[in-house]
Order: sequence, then C-alpha cells, then structure tokens
Amino acid sequence: MYAVIETGGKQERVEEGQTLAVELLAGETGSELSFTPVLLVDGDTVLARPDQLDGTRVSARIVGTASGPKIRGLVYKPKARARTHWGHRQHYTTIEITGISR
Repeated sequence: MYAVIETGGKQERVEEGQTLAVELLAGETGSELSFTPVLLVDGDTVLARPDQLDGTRVSARIVGTASGPKIRGLVYKPKARARTHWGHRQHYTTIEITGISR
C-alpha cells in the first residue's frame, strides 16, 4: 500500500518504513507528524476523492534535519562596477513514515 502526500508545496509518494527529506517542518527530533493523503492505493483499490479519503492518515516521525547543497550566484554588470554575490542553502527535515491508516 502506498499514498501520495502533500508537504512543502510538493507531492511525495510514500510507503510505510520509507525515509525521505522534505522541506523544513516545525517540530523536534522524535516528534510525531500526521499528513492527509492526496491519493491512496491499496492493491487494486485507488482512493482519490475527498469523501473517500476522509479519515485516512499518514503518520510519520521526525528523524532529524539536513542541509542541501550550497548554491552560489553572482550578478555582474560591466562598466558599472556592480557586483553582487549571493548564496542559498535549503534546509530539510528527514522523516520516516511509520504508518498508513484507513
């Protein structure tokens, strides 16, 4: 059985026992989370309508946090002596899917 959940503006396909990195979530390591699935597939049965998914939950546990790769950028305008350096590093929360309940 697998489900599709939405977190951080993105949809992820998850199964029980899977570990994945999602955009930073509020919570401490070891705390429990609950997601409402967008789609649930149980064998040949596909549940996708909101009335079918009423009461279904995907539970997860926060394993830790991680940082993505450093992205560096440079804006340069010739003849104007204008240079701007910028950088970004995305922070992620690592979660483990503990159960999918109907």
